[in-house]
Amino acid sequence: MQTVHLEQIIHASKFNRFHFWLVALCFLIILFDGYDLVVYGTVVPVLIKEWQLSPVEAGTIGSYGLFGMVFGAVLLGMMADRYGRKPAIILSLFLFSFFTMLCGFADNPTIFSVYRFLAGLGLGGIMPNITALLTDYAPARLKSLLVTVVLCGYSVGGMLAPVFGMTLMPVFGWEAVFWVAGTGLLFIPLIYQYVPETAARLVQTGNKKEIIRVMAKVNPEVTLSERDEFMIDHQAGAKVPVVELFRQKRAFSTILFWTTYFMSLLMVYGLNTWLPNLMIKAGYGLNSSLAFLMILQGGSIVGAITIARLSSTYDLKKMLSFLYAIGAVAMTLLGMGGNVLYIYVLVAIAGASSVGAQHLIQAYVSQYYPPSVRSTALGTASGMGRFGGMFGPMVGGWLLSMALPTQVNFLAFAIPGVIAAAALAMVPARLAYSGGGEDAHSEHQLKANA
Repeated sequence: MQTVHLEQIIHASKFNRFHFWLVALCFLIILFDGYDLVVYGTVVPVLIKEWQLSPVEAGTIGSYGLFGMVFGAVLLGMMADRYGRKPAIILSLFLFSFFTMLCGFADNPTIFSVYRFLAGLGLGGIMPNITALLTDYAPARLKSLLVTVVLCGYSVGGMLAPVFGMTLMPVFGWEAVFWVAGTGLLFIPLIYQYVPETAARLVQTGNKKEIIRVMAKVNPEVTLSERDEFMIDHQAGAKVPVVELFRQKRAFSTILFWTTYFMSLLMVYGLNTWLPNLMIKAGYGLNSSLAFLMILQGGSIVGAITIARLSSTYDLKKMLSFLYAIGAVAMTLLGMGGNVLYIYVLVAIAGASSVGAQHLIQAYVSQYYPPSVRSTALGTASGMGRFGGMFGPMVGGWLLSMALPTQVNFLAFAIPGVIAAAALAMVPARLAYSGGGEDAHSEHQLKANA
């Protein structure tokens, strides 16, 4: 009999078929998450005309989904740390896919808003739990990259929303772009069958057969038996996981992360909701303005993956702070206008520093906290961030209703970038979780155990 540290096995593993299919499935789930979030911004110019909404009313409707995300992120994050990430992921996927699809059957703003709120519960819960699950199972040197690649599925989904908007709305109406969201329900059986529960949860429940089966896929070089004793750092779940975020000198870091998320998501949802309208106001047609939304998401993918690849060499926190600051500059310059190519570049930079930066901050926070509170940390940060996300569409609506100059509208989304950069720069890196045996000694011990 031997005592086996499961985090050592996971961290020392090499990228293989197990990781590929886990990343692929999680990518598709997040793709639908991104589509469902951005789809409202795609149809809002049409809904304003059809339902005779004011900009403030349209912004408020957009915030109902974000209000649901506040509750979903916190409650489903805490649920995952107590009862397992897998059931939380399945519940989240059902909620946002089913109720976003129902939005296509709503015939008035009230019913539409109710469906957006209920979909928001799932939208809030899915990303923190997918991020935590990937962090739990990714090889040590690939954690940031794999999490970022998967979260880029959000941007791909965000790009597909205006694509479907341009192709489906002229033929089938705005309702059709919401019906597409129901496709996400088809992935629930695949998650149930193929996605494993986390190692921490398996140790907590004492399921040795499942531990051996999963670890054989994660790291085929290691042989385990039911006679072995399995352990993992912080394997006992806290009765009140959120309290753990303020213990061991992490209170200041937690508040700074919440501030960063608030400002980051204010930019993300404000731009996703109002960028087409802002561009229409600047003189572009509807299809051209939807193209800017695609470029925003495309820039986020390129920026996020580039920074994630560099994170193995350079400090991720410092690069993220710089990215937020550069984004503030880009959004300020957007309000000053220029030729189309120049505007495209600025929109791409804005995408990298808003949506892309949000992918990266998820990867950083998921590694900052121990596994036992990882979903809670991501969920509560996302929940606090959703208040910023709720505020973003409303700010855009207020600004447009006041008929202010275009420069002021974009400056309003640039200021949060400066605040996010400053807050993240102050996070004490020395307090980041470092368990799991990622160093050379741990790898040596793993080989000895094997």
